[in-house]
Amino acid sequence: MKGKVLAVNVSVNKGERKTPVAEVTLREEHGIVGDAHAGDWHRQVSLLAMESIEKMKALGLQVGEGDFAENITTEGVDLVHLPLGTRLTLGETLLEVTQIGKECHTRCAIYYQAGDCVMPKEGIFARVITGGVVRPGDDVVVQ
Repeated sequence: MKGKVLAVNVSVNKGERKTPVAEVTLREEHGIVGDAHAGDWHRQVSLLAMESIEKMKALGLQVGEGDFAENITTEGVDLVHLPLGTRLTLGETLLEVTQIGKECHTRCAIYYQAGDCVMPKEGIFARVITGGVVRPGDDVVVQ
């Protein structure tokens, strides 16, 4: 299965939308350099499919890449159905899926705007096995 990276997104603080940037550097066992969610834990990088974002657009929301606080927006890979432990190459990096979805303990800005959020149900999380640079347009390959 092969898809594409549509956007790479970062934020300084947790609980806010992320801003699309030209490229990100992923550091092994850390996450995206300069991103609020990076660190020594199992949710170093978050991914959300554009197909999930399109569901929210269909509800009339004006949302796009990074608006659900995802680090990497993809297209063409059914992220939510990947088994835990699946490895993905994105550009020159290697990620391992560690969690599908998440429990939202607090309501984020997206929830208040939309009345719902796809990230808890359809976002996935990964740890960085091999670091490197990821840019929009890079291939996403399921190992």
